Amino acid sequence: MGKKKDTISLIDTFSEFNELKNIDKATLISVLEEAFRNVISKSVGTDENYDIIINPDKGDLEIWRNRVIVEDGELEDPNMEITISEALKIDDDFEVGEELTDEVHLEHFGRRTILNLRQTLSSKILELEKDNLYNLYKDKVGEIVSGEVYQVWKKELLLLDDDHNELILPKTEQIPSDFFRKGEHVRAVVARVENKNNNPKIILSRTSIVFLERLFEQEIPEIADGLITIKGIARIPGERAKVAVEAYDDRIDPVGACVGMKGFRIHGIVRELRNENIDVINYTNNTSLYIQRALSPARINSITIKDEENRAEVFLNPEEVSLAIGKGGANIKLASMLTGYNIEVFRDIDEVDEEDIYLDEFRDEIDGWVIDQLKKIGCSTAKNVLETSRERLIKEADLEESTVDEILAILRFEFEDETEEAEDVENVDDIDYIDDVEKTEDNDVVEDTNVD
Repeated sequence: MGKKKDTISLIDTFSEFNELKNIDKATLISVLEEAFRNVISKSVGTDENYDIIINPDKGDLEIWRNRVIVEDGELEDPNMEITISEALKIDDDFEVGEELTDEVHLEHFGRRTILNLRQTLSSKILELEKDNLYNLYKDKVGEIVSGEVYQVWKKELLLLDDDHNELILPKTEQIPSDFFRKGEHVRAVVARVENKNNNPKIILSRTSIVFLERLFEQEIPEIADGLITIKGIARIPGERAKVAVEAYDDRIDPVGACVGMKGFRIHGIVRELRNENIDVINYTNNTSLYIQRALSPARINSITIKDEENRAEVFLNPEEVSLAIGKGGANIKLASMLTGYNIEVFRDIDEVDEEDIYLDEFRDEIDGWVIDQLKKIGCSTAKNVLETSRERLIKEADLEESTVDEILAILRFEFEDETEEAEDVENVDDIDYIDDVEKTEDNDVVEDTNVD
C-alpha cells in the first residue's frame, strides 16, 4: 500500500507542475523522460531496453520493458532476458528468440528510488520553470504588464501576474502619490530582469519615461499605427511631463490627436499617472523654436544658442519669467531635459537701470556656479536677486540658506555704499546751498544798512 501511495504522489508531482507552471508539453515530457531513464539506469544498469510513455495531460506514465526470450537455464541478465517458461505464462504463442514486452510499475524499483525520483523531478521542473520565467520576461522588457498586489512591504510591492509569477515594484519605481492595497491590480512597465544564481527577479517601474511612452501607444491609435512618432519625453514622475510628437502626414495634427476631443485621450494617461500634468508639443528640427515650444506656456522674446557649450540663453519679459521657470523650477528643468540644452532665463528689460549691476561683476566675491544657478531662475542682475524672495532663491536656485544669506549681504552692501555716497553728495550740496544763503543774507543786510 505504501508503494502505491508513493507512485500516486510521484505522478501528482509532475501533474501539479504541468497544471500550474507555464511549461510546454514537449519540454515537460523530455525532462520527465530523462529523469525516469536516469533512475532506471541507476537501478538496473541500463535503460536501453525500456520505453517510457508520458501523458502530461492526464498526469500519468507507462514504463515498458523489452526482453529477449531464452531457453530455461540460459538466463544471464534478467533485465535483458526472460526464460521461455516465464514467457509462456504470459502468452502461449511465445517462442525462444522473440522479444517480449511487458509493463513495469514504479513499485518495481523500490520506495527509496521513487522518493529520489520525486525530488529530482521537483528540482528539475522548478529549474526549468525559472529558466522559462526569465526568458519570458526578458523579451518583455519595455512592455506594460499588469499584476495583482499580493504583498505590501515598506520598500517594495510583490505582485502576481495571471500565471502567478512574482513581480517586484520597488518604492523607488513608484510614483510618489502611489498607494496600493492587497488585491488591487497595478499596471507598470518591465524595467529589467535580473537572474542571480538562476533566481529570476522581474523589476517593474511606473516612473520610467518608457511607461509614459507605452501609455501613449496604448491610448493614441495614431501612435500605435505609426502615423505619429514620439520624438522625446521628459518627466518628473507624479508632477509634470513634456512629450514632443511629430506627424509625417501634414494633414494630421499630432498634438490635437494626442490630447483628443476635450482632452479625452490624455485624461486616461493623466489618471494612470496620478494626475501628472502632461504638456504635448510639436517637435521641430529648429533648435530655437524647439526650445521656445518646450518652455511653453511662457512667451519668449529672443533666444541665443551656444552650441559649443550646449547652452541656450532665453530672454523674456519680467512677467513671463515665473511661467518659464515653473513651480519649483519644473518647467525649465523639463525643457532642458527634453531639448538637451542647459537653458538660462534672463529678464528682457527695455529700460536698463543704470544703477543695477550684472551678477558677473561679482564673480570675485560670489562663486561662478552660484551665479549660474541664479541666472537659471532669471536673476541676471543684483537688483533681480534683491527683488526675489529669500525662500524662492533657496528652493528654485537650489542653494543653501547660508549661501543665499551671504549673497544677499554682499549685494545689499554694494547698494548701501552707493546710497551712502549719494547721501554724502546730497549733504555736501545742502551745505553749499546753506553757505550761499547765508552769504546772500549777509549781503542783503549790508546793502540795507548802506541805504539807510
